[in-house]
Amino acid sequence: MGVLSDAIDAYNSEKIKQIPTETLEIMAQATSDLKASGIEDRALKAGSRMPEFELPNQYGELRRVSDYLKDSPVVLNIYRGGWCPYCNMEMKALHDALPMIEAAGARLVGMAPETADKAELTSLHHELQIDILSDKGNLVADRLGLVYELPEVLRPIYQGLGIDIPAYNGDISFILPVPATYIIRQDGIIAYAFINADYTQRMEPSEIILQVGLLENAA
Repeated sequence: MGVLSDAIDAYNSEKIKQIPTETLEIMAQATSDLKASGIEDRALKAGSRMPEFELPNQYGELRRVSDYLKDSPVVLNIYRGGWCPYCNMEMKALHDALPMIEAAGARLVGMAPETADKAELTSLHHELQIDILSDKGNLVADRLGLVYELPEVLRPIYQGLGIDIPAYNGDISFILPVPATYIIRQDGIIAYAFINADYTQRMEPSEIILQVGLLENAA
């Protein structure tokens, strides 16, 4: 196992104790339905070209993916928002692994549908010295084939847990991206893609470092 997966397993063990079984079953069924929808198959994969896009970072500064790629390969980590405990565990793990990701030769960039001010809170909370891009409206995530709408059956459950997705996204929608990690070569081609419709599953930082290293060795 890995550092991130161990943290997720520990969280899931506590989650089972605190959340009613019926609620957990609803959550699990929603995940199963999303997987069955084929969204993973429709998402952009390794071998495809990452489309050019421009988004504001957490400080409101516009950033283009092509500008990042001028200097190094990019690890683009797409998460649901700072309200998501699994995203927060992932962000902590990425913070801890950032020196090694950069030493391997890549730049880490985050992206979420949350507003720029929420993205800034996420970066401050995890002390992440990286750009976190605000993909308001999921316009870029949609081009990557990652977007879905949170099922209505889950909305009151999330609300009961104190999660206000529209407040984070700055609109009235419940549109979210499937969490994903893309490792992009400097020529814009995706070298590796981790896409899992089960939001509790994330790419281990050690695997990111390994894949970046393989990319450098193949250059």
